[in-house]
Amino acid sequence: MAQPALKHDVFQAIADPTRRRMLKLLADREMPIASISDCFPITRTAVNKHLHVLLDAGLVSRKKAGRETRYKLQPAPLSEIKEWLSFFEEYWDDKLSALKQFVESDSE
Repeated sequence: MAQPALKHDVFQAIADPTRRRMLKLLADREMPIASISDCFPITRTAVNKHLHVLLDAGLVSRKKAGRETRYKLQPAPLSEIKEWLSFFEEYWDDKLSALKQFVESDSE
């Protein structure tokens, strides 16, 4: 019995700098794979593999338009990352406040 393909998690998908650049590239517009490939110094096959990771994580969508496949950013899954980071903002704020107090008290 064949097992269903495993979906990539959002954190794994954005771990690669090339995929992060692809997400930025697709933030403003839908693009065909040929145009995306022109923006990277890697093969079209490698670009396609990166896009599949992003697709499996739900970060991009694709649609056929004639003979080309077009990709578009789907930002909703990024909220998982935002929520995770927001948990740690409290710690960053505390540390920055402590540093500010230290610096200000040291100058007196």
